[in-house]
Amino acid sequence: IGVGLVGFGLFFLLFGMLLYFDSVLLAFGNILFLSGLVFIIGFKRTFTFFFQRPKLKGTSFFFGGVIIVLMRWPILGMLLEAYGFITLFRSFFPMAFGFLGSLANIPLLSQV
Repeated sequence: IGVGLVGFGLFFLLFGMLLYFDSVLLAFGNILFLSGLVFIIGFKRTFTFFFQRPKLKGTSFFFGGVIIVLMRWPILGMLLEAYGFITLFRSFFPMAFGFLGSLANIPLLSQV
């Protein structure tokens, strides 16, 4: 259920941006993404991830952006959310890029 909610949340966020920052789709995507995250890792882990001392700056920008999108200022809200997302998940990017680099070692994909 959680993976589906996160997937639909990302879909609605992308679709909302493609439709010239439609605030309703962006707000719906934010709500689905956050509820899916809670379903995947649990409420307590989600709370402790977002409210760690070193991540409070990213958390405040991310949730501030969500609130601003809900108040129908979609462009400013998405800019704040993007900065907060990058600040929050900065430690995960090297691992993700390492995984993408390891895809070149798969026999059929390396030929493509």
